[in-house]
Amino acid sequence: MFQVFKKLDWFFKHYWKRYTFAIISLIIASAIGLIPPKLVGFTIDKIQFETLTMQLLVALVAGYLVLIIVHYAISFLWDYTLFGGAVILERWTRSRLMSHFLEMTPTFFGKYRTGDLMARSTNDLKAISLTAGFGVLTLVDSSIFMLMIVAMMGFTISWQLTLAALIPLPIMAVVMNKYGAAIHARFTKAQAAFGNMNNEVLESVRGVRVIRAFVQERQDAKRFETMTEDVYQKNIAVAKIDALFEPTMQILVGLSYTIGLGYGAMLVFENKMTLGDLVTFNVYLGMLIWPMFAVGELINILQRGNASLDRVNETLDYVADVKNAENVKDVSHVNSIHFNDVSFSYPATEIKQLSGISLKVTRGQTIGIVGKTGAGKTTLFKLMLRQYPGLIGKITISDVDITEISMEQIRSWIGYVPQDQIMFSKTIRENIQFGKGDATDKEIYRVMELAHFLEDIKQLPKGLDTQVGESGVTLSGGQKQRVALARAFIKDPEILILDDSMSAVDGKTEAKIIEHLKTERKNKTTFIAAHRMSAVTHADHIIVLEDGKIIEEGTHEQLMKLNGWYQEQYSQQQLEDGEVTN
Repeated sequence: MFQVFKKLDWFFKHYWKRYTFAIISLIIASAIGLIPPKLVGFTIDKIQFETLTMQLLVALVAGYLVLIIVHYAISFLWDYTLFGGAVILERWTRSRLMSHFLEMTPTFFGKYRTGDLMARSTNDLKAISLTAGFGVLTLVDSSIFMLMIVAMMGFTISWQLTLAALIPLPIMAVVMNKYGAAIHARFTKAQAAFGNMNNEVLESVRGVRVIRAFVQERQDAKRFETMTEDVYQKNIAVAKIDALFEPTMQILVGLSYTIGLGYGAMLVFENKMTLGDLVTFNVYLGMLIWPMFAVGELINILQRGNASLDRVNETLDYVADVKNAENVKDVSHVNSIHFNDVSFSYPATEIKQLSGISLKVTRGQTIGIVGKTGAGKTTLFKLMLRQYPGLIGKITISDVDITEISMEQIRSWIGYVPQDQIMFSKTIRENIQFGKGDATDKEIYRVMELAHFLEDIKQLPKGLDTQVGESGVTLSGGQKQRVALARAFIKDPEILILDDSMSAVDGKTEAKIIEHLKTERKNKTTFIAAHRMSAVTHADHIIVLEDGKIIEEGTHEQLMKLNGWYQEQYSQQQLEDGEVTN
C-alpha cells in the first residue's frame, strides 16, 4: 500500500525541507488541538467541586483564545506548504510527460492512443497530486495524531478505558486492507475505460465532417453512449467500494463510543475517574473519529495514487527507439545527402517498404519522387527525419552517417510539409510563425506570396489574426496546405521536404508555387514527392518508386524517352488536364 511513497521518493528527497516543515507544523497544530479538551475537563471538575473563580475562568477563556489563534496560524502554514508541494509534483510530472511525448517516435504513439495519454496527463496526475498532499495529511493524522490522542487518553485519563474503546481498531485494519485492494483493481480499470472514451471523443470531433457526410450521427452517438455506460459502470464499481468506507468507519466508531460511554460511566460511579475526565475522554474519542476515517481515506487515496502512478510511470519508462549517438559529430553544412543501398521495414511488419535505395544528392538540387500510392515516398522522408529505427544501409549528410548526427541538428536543417497538414488552434500568423518565432508581418506576407496565399488572406475576416479553429477546421484543404507551405518557407531550411503537399491546390496555383520555389531555393536542397507529374518536371533528378524500389530515374526529358511508368502517367495527366481545360 505504501509503495506509492517509495515510488515518489525522488520527489520527497528533492523537497524534503518543505515536507519536513509541513509535517512538523501539522504535528504541532495537532498537539495544540489536544489542549482544549483538557481545559474543558478541568473546568467541569472545578464547577463540580465549586472551586471555579472568575479570575480562573477569565484566564481559561483567554488561554483558549490564544490557542485558537496559534492553531489557526500554524494550520495555515502546514496547509499551504503541504498542498503547495502537491501542486508542484503535478506541475513537474506534467512537464516531464510533455517533454517525454515530444521525444517519442511514431512507434510510441502507435502503442498509446491520444485519449489514453490525455487521461494519464489529467485524471492520473490529479490522483498522484492527491497522494502527495491529502495522502501525506491522512498518513500523519492516521498514525502520529492518532497515537497522540491515544497517549493523552491513556496517560492522562485511563489506560483500561482507552484499551477497551480501541478494541474495534484491529477489525478496521483488516477490513480496510481488503477494501484497498479492491479499490486499486477497480480504479485501474476505470481509468483505462476513461482513456478509451477520451480517445473516441477526439476521433469523433476530428472526424465530425465525415460522420455527417455519411449520416452516421446516430450510430456514433450510440457508440459513445455504450462507451460512457462502460465508464459509468466501472466508476460505479469503484464508488461501491468507496461507499463502504464511511459506513464501516461509522459502525466501528459507534462501537468505540458505546464502549467508552458505558465503561467510562461505570468508572465514574466507582470514583476511579472524575466527570471532567469522562467528558475529556469522550471529546478525545470524538477527535479520534477523524484519524479513524483517515485510515480509510489513506488506503483509498494510496491505492488510487499507486494505480495512477503505475500508469504514468509506464508511459515515462517507455524508451524511445531512436536516440542520439553517445558521441555525436558536428556537421556545419549540408553539402550532400547520400542514400547508400537503403532498405527498411516498419517495426510491426516484415514486408520491406524500401529496398536497395541508392541516391546521391548535392547541395542546391531539387529531387522529385513519384510513384503509386504506398510506393515508399513518405517512408523515405521519415528515415531522413530519423523517426524509425531498423534502417539497413546508410544515409549520410556531408559524408557523415545520420545516426552520428544529433536529431536536433538534422531536424533544424529540415522544413517538412507532410501529406496530412497540421494546423494549431491559433491565428494564421501564429501558425506561420511556428517556423520562425520572431518573423515579422513583412516576412509573413512575403512567404504567403510564395505559397500563393495572399488573395485568400484578403478574403478572411481578420486577415492574419483569423483563428483557424480546431485542426484548421475553418480553412479549406488547399488553404491549409498553403499555410503549411508558408510555415516551411519562412524557416528557409537547408533541406525542404514537400510530401505531396500541393495535392489540394489546382494546377495553376501549383505552377505558380513551383515557379517561386525555383527562384527561392536555388542554393538549397529540395525534395518533392507528388502524384501530379507537373510538380516535379523542373527537378534536377527524378526517381520513380514501385514497391519500395527505384524502377526509373533521371531528368524529366530522360524519363519521357524511356517510355515507362513516368511517361505513361505524365501523358495521361496532360491529356486529362487538356480535357478539363476545354
